[in-house]
Amino acid sequence: MVQTGLEQMAGALPEAIKGKRVGILCHAPSILSDFTHITTHFFNRSDCRLAAVFGPQHGISGQTQDNMIEWEGTIHPVFGVPVYSLYGEHRKPTSGMLGMIDLMIVDLQDVGARLYTYVWTLKLCMEACVEAGIPIWVPDRPNPIGRIAYDGPVLKEEFFTFVGGACIPMCHRMTIGEMALWLRSVYYPKCELNVVWMKGWRRDSLFSETGLPWVLPSPNMPALNTAIVYPGMVLLEALNLSEGRGTTIPFELFGAPFLKPQKLLKALKASALRGCILREHGFIPTFNKYSGTYCEGIQIHVTDTAVFRPVETALEIIAAVMETSGTDELKFKNPPYEYENELMPFDILSGDSQMRKVITERLPLKPEKERWKEETETFLREFSQIAVYKE
Repeated sequence: MVQTGLEQMAGALPEAIKGKRVGILCHAPSILSDFTHITTHFFNRSDCRLAAVFGPQHGISGQTQDNMIEWEGTIHPVFGVPVYSLYGEHRKPTSGMLGMIDLMIVDLQDVGARLYTYVWTLKLCMEACVEAGIPIWVPDRPNPIGRIAYDGPVLKEEFFTFVGGACIPMCHRMTIGEMALWLRSVYYPKCELNVVWMKGWRRDSLFSETGLPWVLPSPNMPALNTAIVYPGMVLLEALNLSEGRGTTIPFELFGAPFLKPQKLLKALKASALRGCILREHGFIPTFNKYSGTYCEGIQIHVTDTAVFRPVETALEIIAAVMETSGTDELKFKNPPYEYENELMPFDILSGDSQMRKVITERLPLKPEKERWKEETETFLREFSQIAVYKE
């Protein structure tokens, strides 16, 4: 069984934390192996003091269901300490918030996709901690989809937003601890960063092999299967296709009232998708796009994670929808999206405007995929200098 960084920290609290006022950025999966939440654990400790709690998008308990639903802080009803929202009026801790603590612990379960916002909340916390001169601790957790190959374009700096703030691929295979190292090496060399590494984790594993319980990292991430398809199918958030929000298997299901499933499946069969089978499956979302409306849909069944490519699959699907739908049926959404008011939502998710151009101009997909491989090779040369875990 994998031992998380939090488990190491709880078993032998580092001397640098003892006697200090501790602030904790956390959410529902921030638990020990006995399911004790990190905030409860630190509240009950006598060798340091829980002074403040911070929460990311979706809230500390995963209570805010959809994107762009902000939440506000409060006083914790049991611990009596302030609970600060970092997905509301502030996304970066203020000096007033940090003035209450001596150090910050960031314990978040990432899902291995560049577009997931938790790592960018980590980045903003690192920035704020550098400015305040306080150390930051990151107890590491598994990348649930470490086995899935690097995939997708590398984000370009001119497209940095709250859904992407580093030049990494969409499917990056890093843990949140390694991401913290990356962010320090590139952006915050003065950050007093301390990562507590896991024991027993390998990069070429899936979360189901860790022996750890799956606690929803966010409301629309109900299972490992969701995380496996998410790095590609999340692109549908920027289209007028439903990504399955409002169903029990978001991102595995996709569709729209205008979709033509049989034509789409025939077109995708010719593309020879790797590691998955697509099957017709209609649905009626209970919220989000097309709420209450029947959608012609498809379900993605991943059959071989060794060869499945989530972003490559999504590109093939979107391009095929463009080919098989009626004239001008497929639409790219305009801003705003996740606090960005100018750049196209699809571009900030994919990493630049090139993928959208390939789709809209119906260009060959192979050169686009080859571009990703070249960009990833550059990323890997840099990442190899800080990578901690073995394959």
